[in-house]
Amino acid sequence: MTSEHERGERAAQILEAADELISEVGYDGASAARVAKRANVNKALVFYYFGSKERLFEEVLERYYRAHQQALASAFSSPGPVRERLHRMMDAYFDFVVANERYPRLVQQLVSSGDRHLALVQRNLAPMFDWISNALADIAPATGPLAARQFFVTFSATVINYFTYGPVLAAMWGDDPTSDGALDERRAHLHWLVDTILDRLQAEAGTEP
Repeated sequence: MTSEHERGERAAQILEAADELISEVGYDGASAARVAKRANVNKALVFYYFGSKERLFEEVLERYYRAHQQALASAFSSPGPVRERLHRMMDAYFDFVVANERYPRLVQQLVSSGDRHLALVQRNLAPMFDWISNALADIAPATGPLAARQFFVTFSATVINYFTYGPVLAAMWGDDPTSDGALDERRAHLHWLVDTILDRLQAEAGTEP
C-alpha cells in the first residue's frame, strides 16, 4: 500500500514535471502524457492526483503564487516611509524571481495561451497592484502618465523582464546576468529607479521626499 508520504512525493514529482514542461513548451504543448513521462509515473496518476490537466496547471501556478504572496507579505505590511516600503517591495519581488527562475517564462506562456488562464494571473497580481496604488495614493494622480497603475506595470515589468530576456542579455553583454555581481548591479538600478520616480512624483505633488 502506498503511504501518505509516497503519495505526497509522487504529486510533487508531477507538479515539478508540469512546471518544467509548461515553461519550456507552453500549456498546449505540455500534455498529461508528456508530464507523466517527465515525472516517470503512469499517466493515470496525473489524473488521479489532480483530476484534470487544467487543474494540474492551476496548481502549478498557485504554488508560485502562494510563495509569491509570502515573499511580499512582510514588505507590504511593515511600516515606514513610502520610499523605504517600495525598496522593500522591489527587493522582495526581485529575490522571489531569483529563487524561482522558471516563473517569468511560466507567466509569459500562460498569458500567451489565451483567456483561460488570465483570471489566475490577475488573482496573483491584484495584491501587488492594490499595494502600489495605496502606497502612491497621496502623490500619484488617479489617471494619466504618472498614475499609480502605470508604476505598477513599470515596477513589475522592470523586474520580470530582466529574467525573461536573460539569455539575450548574456549574449549581448558577454556576461551572465544572473551572476552575483550582475544581480547586485540590477538591484541597485531598481532602487535608483524607485528613487527617481518618487523624487519626480513628490516634486509634482509638493510633498517632502
